Amino acid sequence: MSKNIYLVLHDFTPVGDAALKYAVALSSNLTNEIKLVNLVADKKEVDASTSKLNEIISNIKPGPNTEITSLVRVGSIFDDVAKIVKEEKANLIIMGTHGSKGFQKIFGSYAMKVITSSDIPFFVIQQETEAKPVKRILVPIDLEKESLQIVHIAGDLAKMYDAEVYVVAEKHDDVLLSQRIKNRILIVRNQYEERNIKCTIELIKGSGSYATKIMAFSMEQNIDLIAFAYHTSSLLPQFDTFAQSLIMNKELLPCVIVNSKLSSSISY
Repeated sequence: MSKNIYLVLHDFTPVGDAALKYAVALSSNLTNEIKLVNLVADKKEVDASTSKLNEIISNIKPGPNTEITSLVRVGSIFDDVAKIVKEEKANLIIMGTHGSKGFQKIFGSYAMKVITSSDIPFFVIQQETEAKPVKRILVPIDLEKESLQIVHIAGDLAKMYDAEVYVVAEKHDDVLLSQRIKNRILIVRNQYEERNIKCTIELIKGSGSYATKIMAFSMEQNIDLIAFAYHTSSLLPQFDTFAQSLIMNKELLPCVIVNSKLSSSISY
């Protein structure tokens, strides 16, 4: 069985503990290596940070096929996460967010800046997110072709966790827009049928923003995970309200995000 490598970003706060707990839950029935990562500003801090990480690891009981190791690097979370991903050949990054008003803004309103720095999926949770099996994955798509970049990754996750995928799109009254969405849906349906992935397609409507509709649907269908592609023309991606509102959803659902501009065909 091939081994997956998960990087868990830890900042020695309860949010980092929550991210590690979720990584362990995701790995319960898989052959995984979890690398607990901390970034420091100076070489003098490496030994102390390594000791702290190892102490955290000593109190965790992973599954029989999961190994947890520590990794401390000198650098910046904004500049060096992507480098670590390549060096460690990681499949997934798991991080927690303090919320939009945390004392460490890099895990709050600037989370998108970190997420968009790498071409592999980011698994983002909130401190109170419950660590539980992933059985229902929601995949929102839109009129932009970049939104389909998440489809293959969500399919990989569905295969890995024996989960069902719910693909949603906004219902449009305009004939041309409606047809474009139907074409997108057909592409997704065909791909999942070829891979024998259980899939439900739904056009959602209602009041409010697309993100609001997504969350309402998630609650109705008991969704465990939201997976979406990040694509924006904004010069400051941290101000992308759609992505931010999903990441910081009040229902505390975890999100998997991939940067559609950087992602390639990634499989587990």
